[in-house]
Amino acid sequence: MKRVKECMTPLIVRLGLAALLGSLTAACSPLTTFNRLVPKDRGGVLVAKDLAYGSGPRERLDVYAPRGGCDQPRPVVVFFYGGSWNSGTRAGYAFVGRALAAQGFVTVVPDYRLVPEVQYPAFVEDGAAAVRWATAHAKDYCGNGRSVVLMGHSAGAYIAAMLAVDPRWLDQTRTEIKGFVGLAGPYDFVPFDVDASRAAFGQAADPAETQPVTWADAGDPPALLLHGTDDTVVRPRNSEALAARLRAGGVPVDQRAYPKLSHVGILLALARPFRGRAPVLDDVSEFIRRSVDQTETGVSEDLHGGMQRASKSSDRAP
Repeated sequence: MKRVKECMTPLIVRLGLAALLGSLTAACSPLTTFNRLVPKDRGGVLVAKDLAYGSGPRERLDVYAPRGGCDQPRPVVVFFYGGSWNSGTRAGYAFVGRALAAQGFVTVVPDYRLVPEVQYPAFVEDGAAAVRWATAHAKDYCGNGRSVVLMGHSAGAYIAAMLAVDPRWLDQTRTEIKGFVGLAGPYDFVPFDVDASRAAFGQAADPAETQPVTWADAGDPPALLLHGTDDTVVRPRNSEALAARLRAGGVPVDQRAYPKLSHVGILLALARPFRGRAPVLDDVSEFIRRSVDQTETGVSEDLHGGMQRASKSSDRAP
């Protein structure tokens, strides 16, 4: 009887996860229930919880790290979740934090202020504050604060992209950013023709100034842009437009399109039970290692160089 229960438990969990998928595929969700049920990577652990990077109740973060000792400082990933800039909580993304930590990365997952409490650029400002916190405190968790990769999904990919390409937000901290990973991100969505974008950006005096494609230029960090071919929430043309602008500036860009993956499906592919759907975690991990390795060997100075970045004016017209 005990053995039957042991066999049935994983099946029940998988059935529960399958039932949840139907409610997650239409749009972004905090994923709290999914996160609670899904099996997680044992090689990654939560090492710090509810740390403040600012004064507000939404300006808190969690830190995940590889299990085991600290033989040398590890690359740092700052992951921003999605939710149309109006929903989400880091409590729903332990499966992402532990997956990345199990790959050998110290992973920071911050919350940020949301609409309607705030509008653009407040959530980007919070993202910048979280990244500055990560660079300053990475060493406390065996992380290398000078080897940081920004990563996000959906609205979180927008935040990560703006921090990677728009020099107004991070100032000198931008020299520590070695790569950007965007999962199904909106990077070129003017005019604001859906409720979420109107609520978050509708008050902007210059809509073009809010767009990552406006700022993408020479000197930006290498990018990995991922999307699913069945994404009807954020169209793949967003990744294509940003990739074109980055390549025009000589920035290395990798693009991957995963067949039959939806907007949320690309995120769920990071979870253990769904990795067979697409090699998202493998592709992300390989890109992070390559970006960091290039930096450590000095090649990165030529690829997305500190000299170009330093000369990229923060007050140039969008």
